[in-house]
Amino acid sequence: MGWVKHTAIALESRLRDCRNVLTLGVKANFSEYSREEQTLIRESPRIYYPTPFYAELFDVMGKPMFPSCQTYRFAQDKIRQTALFSIIGIPHPRTRVYYGKRQHRRITADFMFPFIAKIPRGSARGRGVFLIHNQMNLDQYLAQSRVAYIQEYLPIQKDIRVVVIGNRVVHAYWRIAPAGDFRTNVAVGGRVSLDAVPEAALELGLHAARMCQWNDVGMDICCCHDTWYVLEANMKYGKEGFRQAGLNYTAMMEDMIGNGDI
Repeated sequence: MGWVKHTAIALESRLRDCRNVLTLGVKANFSEYSREEQTLIRESPRIYYPTPFYAELFDVMGKPMFPSCQTYRFAQDKIRQTALFSIIGIPHPRTRVYYGKRQHRRITADFMFPFIAKIPRGSARGRGVFLIHNQMNLDQYLAQSRVAYIQEYLPIQKDIRVVVIGNRVVHAYWRIAPAGDFRTNVAVGGRVSLDAVPEAALELGLHAARMCQWNDVGMDICCCHDTWYVLEANMKYGKEGFRQAGLNYTAMMEDMIGNGDI
């Protein structure tokens, strides 16, 4: 197959364009890899983007990987992220989780309209996030999600995406909500701004990522009433902010791998 000596080994396709990475793809069964591929996986000093399934297996083996197993464990799980922020002491909007119809009746006693409701697991790119103005909006949301993830509404029109890779901030930019929408996500029309990002946001994003042991993550940060908050963590962040800044994501990852930064 013409393997390149000392080439980094990846399973997922995120690094497929990196010249110093051999991407083997994701197989549902380890036995589906060729004998040579199995040897490469077993003997490689580190596996890149192993997927949530293989990350857990490599973690048991003690096999080094990137991103960390903790990064995978908290991906697209707002409930676990919020619990971790609370335990560690990361500033986060007031949030509560309600299970089942009996607990749902407590929501309006705990939160005044308007408030935010989110689909707690599996949602991303701004989808599954709702601004709840009244009981009708709440009933519509509860019809979609048995587990209610309710968060205080912070009246902001922009936030900051702080991207942490390895042990440092590699990029940060503002995300500005489109007219008539409270969401800043680029996928739903949010605009990227490359205006200077406050040092406090960079420090909070890096601190939160390190404390949570996440080493490939987009931390969403905002400031409201002179207080900085971590809104959530996105492990499947987009690259549009890199593109607009003229940053070559692929070349950056090649360099970080080649230098041993990740």
